[in-house]
Amino acid sequence: MTSALCSYKRLLNMSRKKVLLVLVGFCTLSFLIHHGIHISRLPKSLPFSCASPGASQEKLTAVAFLKTHKTASSTVQNIFFRFAERHNLTVALPHNTCEHQFCYPQNFSIRFVHPYTIHPSIVASHMRLNTSELKRLMPNDTAYVTILREPAAMFESLFSYYNQYCLSFKTVPNASMDAFLSNPLKYYQPQEKYSMYAHNTLIYDLGGDIDHATEDEGYILDFIKKMESLFSLVMIAEYFDESLVLMRRLFSWDLEDIVYVKLNMRSLESKVNVTSVLSDKIRAWNALDAQLYDHFNATFWEKIRQLGIGCVQKEVDQLRQAREQLARQCFGGSPQPRLAAQIRNKDLRPWQPSNKVSIVGYDLPAVAGSELCLKLVMPEKQYTKYLLKKQGIKVRQKMGHRTLLPAKSLTRGQSQHHKGVQSPYPARGSTINQWVSIMN
Repeated sequence: MTSALCSYKRLLNMSRKKVLLVLVGFCTLSFLIHHGIHISRLPKSLPFSCASPGASQEKLTAVAFLKTHKTASSTVQNIFFRFAERHNLTVALPHNTCEHQFCYPQNFSIRFVHPYTIHPSIVASHMRLNTSELKRLMPNDTAYVTILREPAAMFESLFSYYNQYCLSFKTVPNASMDAFLSNPLKYYQPQEKYSMYAHNTLIYDLGGDIDHATEDEGYILDFIKKMESLFSLVMIAEYFDESLVLMRRLFSWDLEDIVYVKLNMRSLESKVNVTSVLSDKIRAWNALDAQLYDHFNATFWEKIRQLGIGCVQKEVDQLRQAREQLARQCFGGSPQPRLAAQIRNKDLRPWQPSNKVSIVGYDLPAVAGSELCLKLVMPEKQYTKYLLKKQGIKVRQKMGHRTLLPAKSLTRGQSQHHKGVQSPYPARGSTINQWVSIMN
């Protein structure tokens, strides 16, 4: 009390101008200390508005993202790729024979991982979930994450995107989604290679049986339990920013770790309006997907309510402000999606599935020379190729004069093995240690 009175008397003896300056300085310093704001172009770390995410504030760096189809997963993948680069982490990438996916639609196998990317901290490319194989690849403390999308919106996107690949879609007159849904069994070909795009795609990506009888309620309930035991977080595409807030809290990441630009979007002309009637038909045809989505959408909002909707909204607002700030730095304003042919930089042109659909991307202004800006809009195939090249250089530098395996087809190596010819690759079913041994 005595100390406080003395301080008060000293303040009274100051001039009004000095008092004002002291108070302003004190308030500003208190605000910065309390909120932990870093003075930089982009806030590196803002405080969690809700309860503390946990006792440990160390960033979680071992993450397996199960990338599902047409669920905004390419945007999430880009977040993980940039995080890995920023923190010098190894990303598991597909072998050359698998292109930019882990030989999808086959069940995931360690054989599909490029030898340059063994011992990863992050995996985020398309695969069909094979839990036992994935756990063999990743560290023991890995967090598993995936993302789901409302089945009606997702199916509309699948029908448009894969219309020229999936025979179940390709044979429909006039490429009419309405015609397909009027009698899906007439067109659905379960034995063809890409039939999973036409029926319960989420279930397939997560390793389930897409044609299992919907009357067997026990199947989907058991499947959901397995997914709950594996995934620490199931994101919901319709609530993308809220999902990122939950992810940031789970991983103790900084705000700059989750900023993004929407990627792999279709042009407005490539989209079809889904009426309530069509939506009901889609959900009935993809009943397993619908039950899966409805369950995890409900549990997602339980997590939001536990934290406090108002608190989560504050962090969503912070994320959106950071995105706007980054957009001004990279684009001079809001990023404007462009058709691939309109993008000057060929390395930024997104892959086009067919001439029936247009995937838009972004062009960077000539003044935007930042590597962050470039990576922010780099399409999946180009970023995957870039990371593989970058990580390959690191491996070659580490190995020095030792000869590395050429990036040949795994299938070729395996066929030689079965013919009794000595192959440089471990045989099918080999342990990950056998794979690593050829690199050490």
